[in-house]
Amino acid sequence: MVAFAPLPFTKTWPGATANALGSYQGNQVVTITGAPVRATSGSLLVTTILATGPKESISLEAALQGWLDPKVAVLPRDSVYPQGDMSQARQEVVQSQDSATAAALSYLHLSPDQVKVSVNLGDIGGPSGGQMLTLAIIDKLAGNNKGGDLTGGRDIAGTGTIDANGDIGTVGGVALKTQAAARDGATVFLVPRAECADAKVNTPPGLRLVPVNTLSDSVAALNALGSGGPVPSC
Repeated sequence: MVAFAPLPFTKTWPGATANALGSYQGNQVVTITGAPVRATSGSLLVTTILATGPKESISLEAALQGWLDPKVAVLPRDSVYPQGDMSQARQEVVQSQDSATAAALSYLHLSPDQVKVSVNLGDIGGPSGGQMLTLAIIDKLAGNNKGGDLTGGRDIAGTGTIDANGDIGTVGGVALKTQAAARDGATVFLVPRAECADAKVNTPPGLRLVPVNTLSDSVAALNALGSGGPVPSC
């Protein structure tokens, strides 16, 4: 009976990815007005994890099975669902999208009074898509500033919060997000430098981990991939 007793843990596993350069759940992810928008190639994938619900409990047996499965993580429920109401979670999403827009426009020296950006990620919540949204805005507006795409036509995935100054912050579930990225065709994964160790746990074959601290790091790494220059690695 003990093996089936409910525990205050949450089971998590690789979730969907959304191409910030394209559409997700039938809606354009990034829409820009007030400036010319480029046609782009490749993809910039926002990565996610899925989890059992905030009111669900899992049994000891299920927890043990999850701990033995490299594609599953069993975590304390409060670490996945911090105390707070849904309005706070929605506010975090809006703030993340506003920060992504501010960081991108600042990097490109464009005025938010002339250029307007809206973001629609459907049912994807949380602030961890900030880095990839910022890169998508830059790619749509300026590419690599040499007439080409910031992606170089590659399928690039990543994770990380971002603030208006372009600083990239840590997130959760990195080892699961690399699984989602590789599953959906990514060959490069941009990861907050402080989470390199987590990203290297069960890294899928063929997925290159690139550590970054700032938006400038991310853009420089993508440009180096395109030109064949040196690229940092975890």
